[in-house]
Amino acid sequence: MLRGNRPGAMTPVRGIAALCCWALLLVVLLPVLILQSLDARFGAALAVQCVVVVHTGAALARVLTDVRARVIAFGFWLFSYVWLGLAPLAMLATDAYPRGFVVDANTAFVTTAVVETGLLAYSAGSALASWRSARTSTFLEPALARRLSPGRVLLLCGLALLLAVVLIPGQGGLSAFFLSRQAANEAAAQAAPAGSADRAMAAWALSVPAFWALVALLHVPRFTKGDRTLRGLRWLLLPLLIAVNVVVNNPISQPRFWAGTVLLALVFSASWLRGPRAFRFGAAAVAAVVLVVFPYSDYFRYDKREPVRVVSLAEQFTSNGDYDAFQQIQTGVDYARTHGFTPTAALGPPLFFVPRAAWPGKPDDAGILLARHAGYTFTNLSAPLWVETYMWAGFPSVIAVFGLIGAVGRRIDHLRHRLRRRRGTLAALLVPAFGFYQLVLLRGSLMAIVGPLALLVCIPLLITRKAGRRVLPPSAAQPANAPAPRAQRDALSLPTGGART
Repeated sequence: MLRGNRPGAMTPVRGIAALCCWALLLVVLLPVLILQSLDARFGAALAVQCVVVVHTGAALARVLTDVRARVIAFGFWLFSYVWLGLAPLAMLATDAYPRGFVVDANTAFVTTAVVETGLLAYSAGSALASWRSARTSTFLEPALARRLSPGRVLLLCGLALLLAVVLIPGQGGLSAFFLSRQAANEAAAQAAPAGSADRAMAAWALSVPAFWALVALLHVPRFTKGDRTLRGLRWLLLPLLIAVNVVVNNPISQPRFWAGTVLLALVFSASWLRGPRAFRFGAAAVAAVVLVVFPYSDYFRYDKREPVRVVSLAEQFTSNGDYDAFQQIQTGVDYARTHGFTPTAALGPPLFFVPRAAWPGKPDDAGILLARHAGYTFTNLSAPLWVETYMWAGFPSVIAVFGLIGAVGRRIDHLRHRLRRRRGTLAALLVPAFGFYQLVLLRGSLMAIVGPLALLVCIPLLITRKAGRRVLPPSAAQPANAPAPRAQRDALSLPTGGART
C-alpha cells in the first residue's frame, strides 16, 4: 500500500491486513497449538512467559510486514520468538526440560523477567534509534558505504585457496570435513587442549576467508577498461571457491548455525532480495524453515543415523537440546544467586586473544561455567547473551547491553535500506551475514564465538575501500523509497574508481 505525503512522492505504508494475519499466527495460533497438546501447569513464570510470546511474536510480525528490509531485526526477533518464546512456553507449561538441571519456581520466574527485560531494552533502543534516524552517523554511514576493491578481492581469493592447500591436510584431509560432528568432537576430545584450540582456529581460518572470498567474487564491480581480464579471473576462481566452500562450510561437519549463515548470507546479499517485498517473502520462508525443518537438521550430527521421526513442536522444544537456551538462562540465574555477580567477566570477550599464560585470571567461558554448576559431564553448551550479561551485573547490565544492540541494529538496518541500490557495498554484503550470524551471537557463549565474529567483520573491512564522498542525504525528510531529483542523484552518486556497476 502506498500513501502520498507530498506531490510527486509516495511513501509505502505497512499492510494492516498482513500484519494482523502474521500476529494472529505468531501470537495466537502457534502458542495455542503448543499449549493445547500439553497438560499445562499455570504459574507466575508461565504468565510472564505469555507476555514474552506476545512481545516477540508481535515484533516478528512487524518485521515481516515492514516497508523496509530489516535483516538485523529479523535475526534478533526470530531467535527470541523461537528459542525464548515458544520453547520456554512448552517447558514451563509441562515442567519438562531437555537438560537434567531443573530450578525452582522462583528462579524460573526471575529467568522470564530477565528475558523480558532484555527484550524491552532492545525495543526501547530500537525505537530511540528510529526517532534519531535523520541524524548523520560519523562511523556507521561511511563504514557501510565502503565498496569492494577488485584488487583486494582477488588477493583474498588467492589467500583462501592457499589456506585451503596448506591447512586442509593438517585437519585430516578432505575426508575429515565430511565426518559427522560426533566423530569430529571425539577426535578433538582426544587431542591435547592446546592442539584442540589450534585445530579450531585453523578450521575458522579456513571457513571464514573462503566464505568471504566467494561472496566478494560474486559481487565485485567490473572495470571499465580491462574488464576481460577480471571476467576471466572470475570464471577461473569461481568454481574453485565453490568447491572449497563445499568442503569447509558444509552442514555435515560444520555447526548448523554457521552453515546456515553461509547459505543465507549468499542468498540475501543478492540484489533481487534487497528490496522490501522480496525480503518479506524470503524472511517468511526462513522463519518457516526454522520452525519446521531445523529440529530435524541434526541428521548428520551422529555416526549412527536413525530414521527421521516427526514429532510435535511441543515435544521438540522439551526434549531437543538445541532448544536449551532458556534452561541455560535458568542455570545462569541460579549460578549468580549462588556465586554472585562477576563484572570482570565482561572483559573476557573483548580480550579473547590474550593467552591464559599472560592472564592467569582470564574469565572462563560462560557455557563451561554453567555446565560445571549444573554438574554436566559435557561442557560444550550455549550461554545466551541474556544470561552472560545478567551474570556480569544483574538487570542493569542486561538493560545497557540490549538497549545498545537494539539502537545499533536499527541504525544499521536503516542505513542498509538507504544503500540497497548500490552494489558491492558493506551494507549489501556484511549486514546479511551479521544478521544471520546473530543467532550464533545470541545463543552464545561470547568467548566461543567472538573469534569467528572478529574474522567475519574484519575481512570485509580489509577488502573494501572508502566511498570517497558523502553517499547519504543529510536529512530523512524525503522518504527512502521516493525518487530523488536528477541533480541530487548526481550529487549523491558514488565514485567507482573506473568500475562499472
